[in-house]
Amino acid sequence: MPYDLVVIGSGPGGYSAAIRAGQYGLKTALVEKQARLGGTCLLVGCIPTKSLLQTADVWDRFVHSDAEGIHCENPRLEYPKVKDRKDGIVTKHSKGVEMLLKRAKVERISGYATLMGGGKVEVKSDAGVQTLEAKNIIIATGSEARMLPGMQPDPDFILTNIEILNLTAVPKSLIIIGAGAVGVEFASIFKRFGTDVTVVEMLPRVVPVEDEDISKELERCFKKQKIRVETGARAENIQKTDTGVTLTLTTRDGKQEQLSAEKLLVAVGRKPNTENIGLQNTKVELDRGFIKVDAHQQTAEPGVYAIGDVVAGTPQLAHVATREGMIAVAHMAGKPAVPINKNRIPGCTYTEPGIGSVGLTEAQAKAQGRKVKVGKFPFAGNSRATILGHHEGFIKVVADEQYGEILGVHIIGPEGFELVAEAVAAMEAEATVEVMMQTIHAHPTLYEAVGEAFNAVYGLSINA
Repeated sequence: MPYDLVVIGSGPGGYSAAIRAGQYGLKTALVEKQARLGGTCLLVGCIPTKSLLQTADVWDRFVHSDAEGIHCENPRLEYPKVKDRKDGIVTKHSKGVEMLLKRAKVERISGYATLMGGGKVEVKSDAGVQTLEAKNIIIATGSEARMLPGMQPDPDFILTNIEILNLTAVPKSLIIIGAGAVGVEFASIFKRFGTDVTVVEMLPRVVPVEDEDISKELERCFKKQKIRVETGARAENIQKTDTGVTLTLTTRDGKQEQLSAEKLLVAVGRKPNTENIGLQNTKVELDRGFIKVDAHQQTAEPGVYAIGDVVAGTPQLAHVATREGMIAVAHMAGKPAVPINKNRIPGCTYTEPGIGSVGLTEAQAKAQGRKVKVGKFPFAGNSRATILGHHEGFIKVVADEQYGEILGVHIIGPEGFELVAEAVAAMEAEATVEVMMQTIHAHPTLYEAVGEAFNAVYGLSINA
């Protein structure tokens, strides 16, 4: 008897889709080639990096606790224990995914899946080969780190997000190529652990997908933290040595400099895992390696859907993959399925200070011909931020001048990645700036700074 759904890949999008299908009563199987469930996000991405970032936050408080009247003599960082804690969190949640799938009566099948066309999926494993038949298939095979041409990662010197998470000691020096979310998060982690960090970005600014003001503020904060940042720069002639890596840095003004470091992290983006999964046996269409889908995540092959990092035109974010999975399963089950509004997708970067954003940047809004009003409120005017000792950054609201429509909210500051939630909910509910100005925000909290930023759109903030 065929399955109602076969999901290929157990990342957040894949396992969430499989569980939802089980909740809807669909006979579902999930195929995963790795020994553990959870995909890149849980095993070597979002979760382990945030564990390290949390420890870096705690360590930073200990190192700078004198100002709060707490004296810690000779604090010691035992990095192997830091790694063990991170690994324990990953293991716990991977087992949790396994339990959730069982509860939803999803059958887990281990092996490498290949689409054969006609609703058939071939699965190869050590136990042999089996062919699954399915009314519907979801491709949720995720992505992997891009590597610079002619280079291969290794566990000692040239690292991706996978190898750097397996380090057993804090490196004395680290060069990071790429200043997107991955690059700047690892910069924030290891600088606070005591590493000498240099970030090299080919584009004109760090976190280039963010509002330009956010990029400027993060670069300013990084430089204040003594993280070297080189934007508009190129790393060339990368060579491994007996003790690390050397390269030639060409700066934006054309000057060249020889750099060396104990480790090199390559964080130049991710490529979709769409090769060798049998797409040639289907009508699935690609765009530069990414899978084309419609508003309900359907591909050009009947009954085949795609979600997550393999999809063309959507951000490679775990929460996007999860939402796409919900849409795909609802559609195949005949349930209401509201397509993603790409203007309502929050982006979070867990640096210090943290970043959270949703909607249009100021430049994007103006490029669309919108007449905008901008409100900005600094965390320096927020009492809770001062109590926490983290008052760098600001909240920026981009609004339509005529109607007060909230076009975008961009945050850099303490817990920025949490504070953006209010803005996402407000935009989803189509609240105006005026509505948010009238919304009571508790005092003293960080989130009252969001209310101040909405008031700032009309020059009415109180504490700045």
